[in-house]
Amino acid sequence: MLRDSYQSVLAAQSQHHFRDEIVRFAHELGFETVSATLIIDNPMTGAEFFGTDNTPAAYYDTYTNHSMGKLDPVMQHCKHHHRPIVWNQATYVQAGVGEIWEEQAAFGLRNGIAVAMHLPEGKHFFIGVDRCEALPKPSHEVNRLMADLQLFAVHAHEAASSIFTPLKSRDEKRPRLTPRELECLNWTMAGKTAWEVGAILGISERTAVLHLNNAMHKLGCNNKHQAVLKALRQGYIRC
Repeated sequence: MLRDSYQSVLAAQSQHHFRDEIVRFAHELGFETVSATLIIDNPMTGAEFFGTDNTPAAYYDTYTNHSMGKLDPVMQHCKHHHRPIVWNQATYVQAGVGEIWEEQAAFGLRNGIAVAMHLPEGKHFFIGVDRCEALPKPSHEVNRLMADLQLFAVHAHEAASSIFTPLKSRDEKRPRLTPRELECLNWTMAGKTAWEVGAILGISERTAVLHLNNAMHKLGCNNKHQAVLKALRQGYIRC
């Protein structure tokens, strides 16, 4: 049955459909509550968040409080690690924030598993499932739940990327930058002037400026600094 969920979430065509599929999967896995978030880092405008969940309405304001997320040990784990985290009351007590668990426990979020994926080009995907009932004691059963959630996360990320990413950026044609244009952008990012870029690459300053201007034009930018930021955001170059 779970294998059907992997394919079904890939077929999701809308946010509503996507939400239905992740909720259905969570229920099949034995959890009442689920949340999934796609995060795209943008050097120019900051991180963009796209997500859905079936968090109880009475708890929603607290759940979406970003300042609370900075204290939540589960969210902090997922921010920095790929490996799943299995959590319960002890997780929060050991982190010195037992009151956070107490607050969410009142709404049935007492135990759970969370998985994060950190991908190229500043993309991240998080999915977490929660329930009131304690997780199974045998470790092999918990490992199976984690493996099922990790595999589902791969499929759910693909669906979320196509659904939540703004249409403009999805449909926008990626311009082709030449190797020389990429080299000039890379050295510009390193703080080099056009003259220095030319000296490093064995070309004239005028030619270096020409490559930078071409890159700016292709990326739709007004200056070389904007071009470097956009090239970073779109994955053409890396810090």
